[in-house]
Amino acid sequence: MKLEHLPTARNLPTLLDSLEQIAPLLDAMPDVVFFIKDPQARYVLVNQTLAQRCGLKNKDALLGRTAEDVFPTRFGPHYTAQDRRVLEGGEPLSDQLELHLYPGRQPGWCLTHKLALRDMQQRVIGMAGISYDLQAPQSSHPAYQRLAAVDAYIREHYADPVSLEQLTAIAGLSVAQLERLCKRIFQLTPRQMIHKARLGAASQLLAGDLPITEVALCCGYTDHSAFSRQFRALTGLSPSQYRDTCRN
Repeated sequence: MKLEHLPTARNLPTLLDSLEQIAPLLDAMPDVVFFIKDPQARYVLVNQTLAQRCGLKNKDALLGRTAEDVFPTRFGPHYTAQDRRVLEGGEPLSDQLELHLYPGRQPGWCLTHKLALRDMQQRVIGMAGISYDLQAPQSSHPAYQRLAAVDAYIREHYADPVSLEQLTAIAGLSVAQLERLCKRIFQLTPRQMIHKARLGAASQLLAGDLPITEVALCCGYTDHSAFSRQFRALTGLSPSQYRDTCRN
């Protein structure tokens, strides 16, 4: 389901009534979290996948609660802050790479999209969102071998400066071709692939005792503040907060 295709409604209850018939289809997507929230960022419609990610058998247990109420402190406040930015500003959140909860409450990578819902007068009456798990790359694609070489280079050299020029030279493609094919095969842009490699390594190192400035350097960040901003954007926590959470 594309969020931009959700119908405009007189009010939120009317919209929810119109979606009731397709609720079983939403429940049948094991790799996709779907939800609708009211103007106070409370769940009013969710699919079964979201309930399972929160360790609940019944999705009705989520209704009337915010993400901050149901997700661990490592994730919940970040999701709720995201929701409120969409609800208050009306601007969509698109293609956001971030850590999410997988079965067993283990963190994993996903892409998140959120969209403000409006009534006939264009007033915001709620929001809808999806987060879909990153899947294995499409190895059957004709360009897979070229892009696999790019992915291997990023995973091996994420601690060094990695430029688009280097990646296009490895793949033998233009920047536009590289961007399009990375998105098709890996579901990520080249920049997102670099961030994923760096922040994935950082999340593991932060579980240890290495000073945060050294963690940043080991993961390709010469600017500690840039590292902190990027880490917070993907996890909702500063590196020090993430470390404290791991230890607790």
